[in-house]
Amino acid sequence: MSRRIAVVLYDEVIKLRPAWGSDDLTKGFIKVVMTGAASDPANYQKHIHTKEERDLLADRMKDPKDELKLVIVRDMWLTGFDAPSLHTMYIDKPMRGHGLMQAIARVNRVYKNKPGGLIVDYLGIAPSLKEALSHYTQAGKEAPTIKQEEAVGVMLEKYELVKDMYHGFDYLTYLSGKAKDRAMLLNKAMDFILGLKDGKKRYAQAVSELSQAFALSVPNLEAIKIRDEVAFFQTVRAFIASFDAAGGLGGPSMDDYDQAIKQIVSNAVSSDKVINIFDAAGLKNPNIAVLSDEFLAEVQGLESKNVAFEVLRKLLNDEIRTMEKKFLVKSRSFSKMLEETIKRYQNQTIEAAQVIAELVDLAKKIREEKERGVDIGLNENEVAFYDALCENESAVKELGDETLKKIAQELVVMLRKNTSIDWTLKNNVQAKLRVMVKKLLNKYKYPPDKQEQATKTVLEQAEVLCRDWSGE
Repeated sequence: MSRRIAVVLYDEVIKLRPAWGSDDLTKGFIKVVMTGAASDPANYQKHIHTKEERDLLADRMKDPKDELKLVIVRDMWLTGFDAPSLHTMYIDKPMRGHGLMQAIARVNRVYKNKPGGLIVDYLGIAPSLKEALSHYTQAGKEAPTIKQEEAVGVMLEKYELVKDMYHGFDYLTYLSGKAKDRAMLLNKAMDFILGLKDGKKRYAQAVSELSQAFALSVPNLEAIKIRDEVAFFQTVRAFIASFDAAGGLGGPSMDDYDQAIKQIVSNAVSSDKVINIFDAAGLKNPNIAVLSDEFLAEVQGLESKNVAFEVLRKLLNDEIRTMEKKFLVKSRSFSKMLEETIKRYQNQTIEAAQVIAELVDLAKKIREEKERGVDIGLNENEVAFYDALCENESAVKELGDETLKKIAQELVVMLRKNTSIDWTLKNNVQAKLRVMVKKLLNKYKYPPDKQEQATKTVLEQAEVLCRDWSGE
């Protein structure tokens, strides 16, 4: 309501949280934004800034990753101030009309998975807000806000839904257990959820919805009661998400709602730590660069078969994605094999133990593929083109291995002479290389009816290798 109150409030907060304050504009958890003059009292002066300095504070506040999280504002940041990540406003000043509308608009933006803004009302502004809405919007007759009690009701409903997914599994010992026991229970919890029909997708959705409702419900006592369980649910979801090759399960991510939750659930189990999928699965942290027999045997012997499946699926996905940078044809082949195996498992035509055995076999084939060049006398670049040429079985029969090896070797030499070509000029590059490739195929009498497809595959492989050579 006044600049004096803003300054005093800041001082009182700093007494409680000294680490939050800083005289450096680029640092600090809390700031005051207000106008002022040189004639103002001395204790006002550190809060009085130029327009450029206030713009700097505004930029910091708009950045969800910045440490600035709390700002005490007096008659500022209304017109034109847009920070979608803001989620809570504490109002202790009577406002009406467009001024009130502008104030509310600071936190009512939907942002990522932020479901809405929280207004902490010290004065009872709801009637004034409804009146303002009737003047400034077409929706004035609708309820201007959602009462927190309604959010709490939704939160409890979603909480029961997630709990139901754990029917038959006692997770409550996690909340009071020792670190080692927690790790083991997390592993079992993941395996339990993954073993449910469509468990991964249903659990991700249910926990996301619970977290959204929870973010609107704190600091209601009902939310505080279940905060540790919510944090556990989130931790399991985050670990399960870490098995996914893309790093997520689709839909809202953990980061989308953690900012709101962490400020309330400060002493709950943290679910934003770096996820180690091997710790989660109960494995030692191995060197899996070559998918060793020792590691594969350890995975195959895991008691939690659903977790073992997720570990192997992720590792094979990662291996295949790495192969794509050099061995386009083989990576496609392995990707198809992996996809078909996973599909049969998801359709329940094979059981967990069988799918794990098949994935272990696939891992060994990928490992052997990396060593194949030595056996056939080609380097890895030459092997990549050799595979591209061998896609056509009739060409293999007509020309034989030795001729195809010679073509592959000459293709690498040809490309090495053209490593400076600009692949952003794709049409020009392909036209030039297409002519060169076709001349080479004609030279070795590659089957004419198969040359078009072979040229296409070779050009795709060429682009992959040239980008790899140039470090793109």
